[in-house]
Amino acid sequence: MGTSSSLATALKSLFAVLGCLVIGSIIYTLLTDGLPSFKRLNPWLMVTVIDFYVHVFVIGSWVVYKESNWTTALLWMVLLVCLRSPATCVYIVLQFLKLSTEESLQDPIYFVLLRRQEKNETERRRKCSLLTARILSLALSSLMLGILIYTLVTDGSPFRRDVFTPWMTAAVIDFIVNAIAVSVWVAYKESSWLTATILIILLNLCGSTITCAYIALQLFRLSSQEPVYFILFSNRNREENEGMKEPLTHRTWEGLN
Repeated sequence: MGTSSSLATALKSLFAVLGCLVIGSIIYTLLTDGLPSFKRLNPWLMVTVIDFYVHVFVIGSWVVYKESNWTTALLWMVLLVCLRSPATCVYIVLQFLKLSTEESLQDPIYFVLLRRQEKNETERRRKCSLLTARILSLALSSLMLGILIYTLVTDGSPFRRDVFTPWMTAAVIDFIVNAIAVSVWVAYKESSWLTATILIILLNLCGSTITCAYIALQLFRLSSQEPVYFILFSNRNREENEGMKEPLTHRTWEGLN
């Protein structure tokens, strides 16, 4: 119980600090290097930006699932795109702040991932084809792998001094913060710390190529009767709720306890 509560506090603090770090890096880069210019965009900076927005799409999909109001969901999507990873950090911290004391003590990550809704709220408008989700995740993973290979062949290694311009450094920090958010989810999903560690290292090195491939793998593990959002939860949480006719909700979980 105490460990779960400490985890919730640690994650709130982590994402609050990360959000401030990104804001600080952007302000510092603006003051020392001025506004970013399209003329100074190098191929690897473009790759980093594309990679970043694939992660925005992944995180944004969770936000759309979480929010019961389409207007609120759309507003958060705009903020994720425009304000980048600071918006991700703010959203995650807000979700942890919304947890009750009991939820923080039980399983904070589960309740942060879980959508707040009434028992009788329909899920029909939010259902997504499992096949579509599988194809989309595989397509995004293949696209990013192709972009990485093409840039390696045409521009060489990214580990060169001329590649790391001030705005490239800021973009990498921005990307890593979103990657950390996804990494926390992967660590929660995986029962083996060794597997989780390897996946997190690969995710931060190869970016959304690994993220989308991992999501595709989780989607292929779902049965055709299970909704797409079940990939959010660990096997333990899914097994505890196995056989339930209603979608997972805060109210149905409270009913089980």
